[in-house]
Amino acid sequence: MSGKKTYIDLFAGCGGLSLGLYNTGLWKGLFAIEKSPDAFETFNHNLIENRNHFNWPDWLPKNNHDINEIIKNYPNELLALRGKIDMVAGGPPCQGFSTAGKRIENDSRNKLIKSYIKFIRLVQPKVIFFENVKGFTQKFDKNKIQGKVYSEYVKSALQYTPADGKYLGYKVEGRLVDFSEFGVPQKRTRFILVGIRKDIANKTNPITFFDSIRNEREKFLINKGIGLTNSLEDAISDLLRTNETMSPDTHSFMAGLYNKPQSNYQKLLKGDYSETIPDSHRFAKHSASTVEKFEYILENAAKNKTLSDDIKERFNLKKRTIIPLSGSTPTPTITTLPDDYIHYCEPRIFTVREYARIQSFNDWYEFKGKYTTGGMRRTQEVPRYSQIGNAIPPLFGEQAGLILNTILN
Repeated sequence: MSGKKTYIDLFAGCGGLSLGLYNTGLWKGLFAIEKSPDAFETFNHNLIENRNHFNWPDWLPKNNHDINEIIKNYPNELLALRGKIDMVAGGPPCQGFSTAGKRIENDSRNKLIKSYIKFIRLVQPKVIFFENVKGFTQKFDKNKIQGKVYSEYVKSALQYTPADGKYLGYKVEGRLVDFSEFGVPQKRTRFILVGIRKDIANKTNPITFFDSIRNEREKFLINKGIGLTNSLEDAISDLLRTNETMSPDTHSFMAGLYNKPQSNYQKLLKGDYSETIPDSHRFAKHSASTVEKFEYILENAAKNKTLSDDIKERFNLKKRTIIPLSGSTPTPTITTLPDDYIHYCEPRIFTVREYARIQSFNDWYEFKGKYTTGGMRRTQEVPRYSQIGNAIPPLFGEQAGLILNTILN
């Protein structure tokens, strides 16, 4: 396999982690499992079709899949992968654990943890790279089911070595990591867990991963030509609404053109992408009263904080989270709801491309599917904003990929 390490991306989403691994030049995917057809369409377009980043096996149809269906329908094929897979990457969906949401312990999505562990036990990769929200390390108020935080449950399940010797178990370490300390222009703290199979863990240790990624980050970011910390302005000031044209994929909307790059971060993500219209840079259609309201908020409200009760009252706003952003710092964690934030200097919400920049996606990475959705459809559909809001920032994924490659060597 051309000397590259092999991995499987579970709960792959639109491909943030796989894009990071692709950008290292050291990894090649075997296949990816993603349930949402919307997110998989983006993933497939960029990484499978356009970049040929996967050696997809013949036995698996190249489309969106549910992990439980894969485990049920292909157990022999998964068992046959033992000894051939360097890494299984990716963590189960996090909505049931997220402190940004309602934190429902018996949310059916939380059960995917067990499916994840079952998959690991079948394939037994050399290393595991697992990501989840900060809430994954916090107890639920009632805690009827696990009786302890889920991160501890996952650690003990992965470390377990049964007497039959068929499953070797992993040496595991999990920590909270703030991605803004790794060049991403967003204060986004996530639970990262690294597991090394016990038969190879005597040569190395998962703690090495966390020490190394912290020690290497400065060299990595200097190499990329960007700073240790990047602000919102560093990320998107070349996407201001200066020149606009008809949106290529939705003709009833206007889209922005590129302005001159203002920062090394912008130059890095734009790379040699030669289009004059950035992908998915479509502006929302705000009413005159919304624009007026946003102008007042930008002028009068504290930045990077949700609106005061006074301002909410003034405009009769019932929405819990509306945050006007500062251009001079990294943003708070972006969610899947674009109307949670107001642009730092223009009276509007972000475009999908600005979201992608904040999450560190390269500009050549094109997003597919609807832009937004609402109502009951939110439980079924994963539009572009949600795909990005749920992703692992590729810039962090790339740093993780480099360190994991070193550990395996």
